[in-house]
Amino acid sequence: MHFHQWNRRDFITLVGGAAAWPVAARAQQADRVRRVAILLPAAANDLAFQTRLAAFLQGLKQLGWFNGRNVSIDTRWATANAAEIRRHAAELAALAPDVILAHATPAVGPLLQVTRTVPIVFPVIVDPVGAGFVESLARPGGNATGFTAFEYGMSGKWLELLKEMMPSVIRVAVLRDPELASGTGQFGAIQAVAPLLGVDVSPVNVRDAGEIERAVSAYVRSANGGGLIVPASAAATSHRNLIITLAARHKLPAVYFDRAFAATGGLSSYGADQIDQYRRAAGYVDRILKGEKPADLPVQAPTKYELVINLKTAKALGLTVPDTLLARTDEVIE
Repeated sequence: MHFHQWNRRDFITLVGGAAAWPVAARAQQADRVRRVAILLPAAANDLAFQTRLAAFLQGLKQLGWFNGRNVSIDTRWATANAAEIRRHAAELAALAPDVILAHATPAVGPLLQVTRTVPIVFPVIVDPVGAGFVESLARPGGNATGFTAFEYGMSGKWLELLKEMMPSVIRVAVLRDPELASGTGQFGAIQAVAPLLGVDVSPVNVRDAGEIERAVSAYVRSANGGGLIVPASAAATSHRNLIITLAARHKLPAVYFDRAFAATGGLSSYGADQIDQYRRAAGYVDRILKGEKPADLPVQAPTKYELVINLKTAKALGLTVPDTLLARTDEVIE
């Protein structure tokens, strides 16, 4: 009798214990500190990236993720050096964090070469489908998702903007990366509006510093009343200072795809608000930390575009920016 009772009690304890196990494991998992890694193809003193990163961390805080409390954040400033980026990508993948935030193709490409399991969120990318990072925008299907840098149709606006600032412009060079599908796509959209604006556009290939310098100098020798458009590409981002310097030296009015160019001396920029994109990326990181899969989270287009004009640079180029344009500007740099 005693033996039977003991057995039954023991059995209940065993069953109860087994039932309690998954609950305990789940609670433990909810309590564990999550690990988020960040891979940036920039130097740690890059102001544009510091601001974007701050917006991302702020976004995480608003969603209840606090660095050092319930999330541990490992930020890698890999500079624009490809070998450095590859080294950091391999190290981060080996640490197997819960999710990696990676900026654009230079960081996402190397990460996907080393991991097809760790979730990756890109706040900004030019052409994730063309690069083979996702199967489609609606259903990424792999371990990466995030936000695109623009929609192709808006590329024509760069030429309209240039023509508005310098009505006399008849020739424009477009600094594009010929190896990117998006380089061709953006150039195509610019080319489509060129005849309507009475402008002749020519592509200038950008791959490395030497090529950029030679190509711009050759263009300046052949063009009277020329202007410059710099669409989105990793090469343009990593050679930002060189391109701005060349535009100033050759007195070329230029329109860039990102605010960081206008903020560091470029004439003007029109493009997605990348600070906003980093804030939105925090939302995707939050959803992944709560169990959603990148494969199921659609790649989203920008919702905020911003027009920035640097008046100091306009003055140096002898340009008077029309009031009608200034009225539409989101930010004027004096």
